[in-house]
Amino acid sequence: MKNICYSVGIVLAGAAPALAGGIERAPQSLAPLFENGNYAEISFGGVNPKIEGTDIAGFATGDVAQGYGFFGLAYKHQFNDNLSGALIIEQPFGADILYPMKPAPLPDYDVLDGTRVEVNSTTYTALLRYKFENNFSVHGGIRGSRADGHVRLQGAGYQSTSGYDLKLDGAWGIGWVAGIAYEVPDIAARISLTYNSPIDHDFDMKETGGRLGSTVLSDEYTVKTPRSWTLEGQTGIAKDTLLFGSIRWVKWSEFRVDNFVFPIALPNGGRVELVELDDTTTYTIGVGRKFTDNWSGSVSFTYEPEQDDLISPLAPANGRKGVTVAAIYTMDNIKISTGINYTKLGGPDLGVGQSGNKTKVAEMDDGELWGVGVRIGYSF
Repeated sequence: MKNICYSVGIVLAGAAPALAGGIERAPQSLAPLFENGNYAEISFGGVNPKIEGTDIAGFATGDVAQGYGFFGLAYKHQFNDNLSGALIIEQPFGADILYPMKPAPLPDYDVLDGTRVEVNSTTYTALLRYKFENNFSVHGGIRGSRADGHVRLQGAGYQSTSGYDLKLDGAWGIGWVAGIAYEVPDIAARISLTYNSPIDHDFDMKETGGRLGSTVLSDEYTVKTPRSWTLEGQTGIAKDTLLFGSIRWVKWSEFRVDNFVFPIALPNGGRVELVELDDTTTYTIGVGRKFTDNWSGSVSFTYEPEQDDLISPLAPANGRKGVTVAAIYTMDNIKISTGINYTKLGGPDLGVGQSGNKTKVAEMDDGELWGVGVRIGYSF
């Protein structure tokens, strides 16, 4: 029963969408740490999003969201009855947004055309878990993250900052993870709470364009990825049937990209940030079912509420509602999990300018995406 829910959960994580909840692509689940015995896995898949809208000049933006692939690796080792450890490699944060250029002679009327953001990251998490005799356990460890990025602001919507170009060279950052869990094996029940610390990356940044003109500035600045809390649970509710779910909160409001140009201080005391995001809370609930000795499956639903504010054009989605269908095939010590996810993305109004007093530059339609994830696990 425990293995059913675990397989369902990891496929959900692998096929989960980006573009909602800041720039998060994976929920940093520690599920491999709860596998039985020694265990290794590899995961991979792809996501195809579609986000379109209309700018304030009345022109269609075109599809601004680019598709992407993902991969992950994990290894868990059981040292003794109480102590285990794991190494997890994943790509939790990322973005790939491009506002296509309009064909001639329409570029004279562009509002966001040419605006670009690309973020790539890979994290390496080393964990230990100690299980007490009273069904409680504690887990924790360190997380190393390497990230890089590129941002270009283009179009009349950005006014004096149009043409600004920022490159962030690859940089490492270190954070930590800590949590607690409680299990009732007889009914395949487990509840866990995990805290992920913020991680500071000291990027070498190169800025040019916009108010800088042809001047190129290079310096080192710190960017903080956000802290988060994840509450996950599962329990058997009938023979061969599991109920599972999670609540994840991410403090995106502490994610800032500061440098020489940004934030821009205004005479009225306000600020113009390069990117400004709201905190998010994401809810997931699902049911897993074992059908035969070899086959099991699940269906799960994900909901993230919409925000009231104007949204940054660099993250042009607002809330989401998604469904994931997963199938798990087990043969001896090998487990193959496949999930298909469909998500409806909320269509926000996009704004730029002063914090709390942004100017609307576009209105996006409700978007959508399809995701497919495969995970192959081996127990030994």
